[in-house]
Amino acid sequence: MTIDERQDEIIEEFSAFDDWMDKYALLIDLGNTQEPLDEKYKTPENLIEGCQSRVWLQADYVNGKIIFKAESDAVIVKGIITLLISVLSDHTPDEILNANLRFIDAIGLKEHLSPTRSNGLLAMVKQMRMYALAFKVKNEK
Repeated sequence: MTIDERQDEIIEEFSAFDDWMDKYALLIDLGNTQEPLDEKYKTPENLIEGCQSRVWLQADYVNGKIIFKAESDAVIVKGIITLLISVLSDHTPDEILNANLRFIDAIGLKEHLSPTRSNGLLAMVKQMRMYALAFKVKNEK
């Protein structure tokens, strides 16, 4: 599934709800579906800077694609990182770097987060793109 196809699915899923409390509940449910991150990846190097809660992000390069795994100690944030992983994981570095993450605005996520959570969302996206750039550069040599 392409990044855009997955974003369309997310937009459709969230458009079924008018009330943001229902959308938060969906985010929490999504976060609860995420596999727990192996303890060996819960290192200071994998902590995302700029997040109010603790978010660990692990990225592995497998057969030309990046596989993301993550965990957070906050339920809403865990849902947000789960959404980002569902969109960006299992894609090439170029696909990740060129992705227009339109679903964030389309579902109203940024406008319904506190400023600190919104900053955290941007930090998560930035870190995922940094991994993509690092893997791209490393594998172009």
